[in-house]
Amino acid sequence: MRWFHLAVIVVLAFVTLVFALQNFQNVDVSLFRLGIQVPLALLIVIIYVLGAATGGSLLALMRRSIQGARAVP
Repeated sequence: MRWFHLAVIVVLAFVTLVFALQNFQNVDVSLFRLGIQVPLALLIVIIYVLGAATGGSLLALMRRSIQGARAVP
């Protein structure tokens, strides 16, 4: 099952990379009156990495809290 999950992650990462490389036009990104123009490919890669980091952190936090709850007598 571990290899299946790894394969799914690799395929999704590859599809995301291909999509990013095919979309190099600039897009406007604005947040709280701040605006910048960045290539869509760069934006996609940044969002993908941030999602992977936050998802991994959330999974680790949940795993730690479950293990802590089991350790309480």
